[in-house]
Amino acid sequence: MALTINTNISALVAQKNLNNATTSLNQAIERMTTGYKINHAGDNAAGYSIARRWETQLGSLDVAADNAATGADMLSTLEDNYSLISTHLQRVRDLTEQAANGTYGADSLAAIKSEITARLDEVTRISSNCEFNGKDLMSGAGTAINIQVGIDSTANSRITLEASMTAAADSVTLFKAKDNSLTSIDAIATKASTGDPSTMLGTIDNVMKTISERVTKLGAAQNRIDSAIESIAVQSENVTSSLSTLRDADIASESSKYIQSQILQQAAATLLSTANQSPSIALNLI
Repeated sequence: MALTINTNISALVAQKNLNNATTSLNQAIERMTTGYKINHAGDNAAGYSIARRWETQLGSLDVAADNAATGADMLSTLEDNYSLISTHLQRVRDLTEQAANGTYGADSLAAIKSEITARLDEVTRISSNCEFNGKDLMSGAGTAINIQVGIDSTANSRITLEASMTAAADSVTLFKAKDNSLTSIDAIATKASTGDPSTMLGTIDNVMKTISERVTKLGAAQNRIDSAIESIAVQSENVTSSLSTLRDADIASESSKYIQSQILQQAAATLLSTANQSPSIALNLI
């Protein structure tokens, strides 16, 4: 190789390798300090895009889990209120059966009617005040409620609560549906305690059956939501694991690369210094 002054190939080679070693060293430092092996699209273009998509999916799964949990809380609110209503209706039935016994006088029957009225008023109060997040659950004609438990817009991502599960549950609505003549709480209480207690027992049983059917549907919906929560957890775990494999840095591997790059950087810097002195040898020939 010719001895030249203007062009120092050895220095250029050493400088290139010094730059490469420095880039590799900086990359290893970045990966170890962030914990990620993909920090920029340039690190792995396809992997960067996939990682961003999985991050979005994880965020959506978190929201779906919150939705499902909120839906479960709403169902619990409904079930607890139906349980209270059932308790009052059971007491109304007991009192009606008591009134059907011909051993009670007018004063006793009046006392029975008074308690029946109070119980029916409480059923109506409970239904009127049953709400969740500002949404009335027992005071309307009943509306279907969709609980979003998935991350897309398909039917598979929703659990729909039937309208009957949130239908009106006040005393008059419940009893009138079984007997058109029962148009007021007073009419219900009167028939249960003094016009016809024995036949009223069947009406009360039918009302309680309606409540039981709604609670059964609530239980089935609750099971579906619980299953959805478990499914979301499995999905989230799998996506998190895949994201970790794709994006997380192997610190042991990166630390080895760091040491290697550090050594190469020091060697290249030393050799670059030596290479820069090569043209001075030409002075010896002058």
